[in-house]
Amino acid sequence: MNLCIDQGNSRTKVALFGEDGRLVKSFVYRVFHSGEVERLYALYPVDNSIISSVGNMEPAVINALHRLSKRCLLFDHHTPVPVHNGYDTPHTLGQDRLAAAVGAAVLYPQENLLIVDAGSAITYDFVDADGNYLGGNIAPGIKMRLTVLRQMTKKLPLVEVEESQLIPLFGRNTNDAIAAGVVRGIVFEVKGYMRTLAERTAHFRTVLTGGNAPFILNNLKQEVHYEKHLVLIGLNRILDYNAG
Repeated sequence: MNLCIDQGNSRTKVALFGEDGRLVKSFVYRVFHSGEVERLYALYPVDNSIISSVGNMEPAVINALHRLSKRCLLFDHHTPVPVHNGYDTPHTLGQDRLAAAVGAAVLYPQENLLIVDAGSAITYDFVDADGNYLGGNIAPGIKMRLTVLRQMTKKLPLVEVEESQLIPLFGRNTNDAIAAGVVRGIVFEVKGYMRTLAERTAHFRTVLTGGNAPFILNNLKQEVHYEKHLVLIGLNRILDYNAG
């Protein structure tokens, strides 16, 4: 069994995968420490592990993984991956972005792929049908946009948007105007990427992931493929690729 750990900006996502690559169990932690590693190894027959982090990895967590795993992989820009990385500065590429690209290529091999990861920031990445990661873009996420509107103006309030909230096309009060401006702005952003790729590529598939993906799904009428565990699926493939 493989243990895959994705440490993001606000949460740590963890998944266990069986030998057949099937996701067996997943967890989300606000705080992930070495005690959680010990607990997972006590409950499940874990052999190998991989950890990816957008920040600094906790030394106690790394030590526990090295001690308990037959093989522990610390995912960074030196780690071999089963796609060709065409990024000019691979050492600055977020590991979660590359792992999501690998995950999408695992799920939809030999296809052109637009990967949209709607987290604290929203990333747009592209992998072609030959398995070449060709780069992508970074934009502010929902919470970031709402926060900046409050911080950079004198009178606009800080608005919270609920996942199930019905977003109007045009707001008829300030709170609705901010919610619609932010959420629909992101939806139009995604549609813009899809429309531009459709003009340049014969066929491509859009794969959506990230904690704020449901906001986009609820307001996007075009066909996209949602995969909650896309980064973890990619990490599992990278771990197997290196173990093999």
